[in-house]
Amino acid sequence: MADLWEFEAKPAGLLEAGARVLPWAFEEGTGAFLYWLARPGQHPNEWTVLYNEGRGPLWEHHDTGCLAFLLAVLTGTAKTDYFGHLYEVLKPTEHRFETADLTLRASGQ
Repeated sequence: MADLWEFEAKPAGLLEAGARVLPWAFEEGTGAFLYWLARPGQHPNEWTVLYNEGRGPLWEHHDTGCLAFLLAVLTGTAKTDYFGHLYEVLKPTEHRFETADLTLRASGQ
């Protein structure tokens, strides 16, 4: 990503010496990425979320970990300019998460 900073400004969280981003999710079709913002001296449980729109210079910081962020996106409570469409399109009323073991057992595999 070092080449990227030659063309666009770093997000504020990356201005701290030693701060780095680690990608953990990609939004197909948009080129957007979700990153952990890892700061020096922080335990991974303290890393927060950075969203980059992928095809532009806009970054959005979420002062929470990825699990809390994903839960907020899925329940429509995330304060984001980017994921609101998911809640509007899907209009989920209930979310269910199952282990891979339970899912595979139910399908007979």
